[in-house]
Amino acid sequence: MTEQQPHQFERGTDGPKVIVVGVDGSDSSFRAAAYAGGLARRQRALLAVVYVQPVMTAGAALGVPVAETTDEIAEGLIAEIREATERVKDIYDVRWEFHTFRGDPFNGLVTAADELKADAVVVGASEQAGHRIVGSVAIRLVKAGRWPVTVVP
Repeated sequence: MTEQQPHQFERGTDGPKVIVVGVDGSDSSFRAAAYAGGLARRQRALLAVVYVQPVMTAGAALGVPVAETTDEIAEGLIAEIREATERVKDIYDVRWEFHTFRGDPFNGLVTAADELKADAVVVGASEQAGHRIVGSVAIRLVKAGRWPVTVVP
């Protein structure tokens, strides 16, 4: 008689069920969202749109209302996504949710992907020159090796 191993959840075995896409208002993040939306539609997956609110203690120390600014960015992103969804609702049917996490972009996306049980992560290519030296969020996500990562130029 053999002992049965408890069934362990395995992500992505039958195609992705949850696709996380990081958005920050940049053109590349909107291209990533459009790509991820198409992927979610074709796979009948949930599209989890994630905005990571930066935590800027230096700005707050200078009296800058950082929380208000990042909340406004999140609200603006939601409005843009809703508008885009409304434009294509009769053509495409995509289930989506918007989530906000706090922190730096890499750790925020890792937390989001873990909490939402992501099968795949989609991000836009970095538009910042310094990332060629330090490493972009996309490269760090790939190196984490926990999900398939698609980088959209």
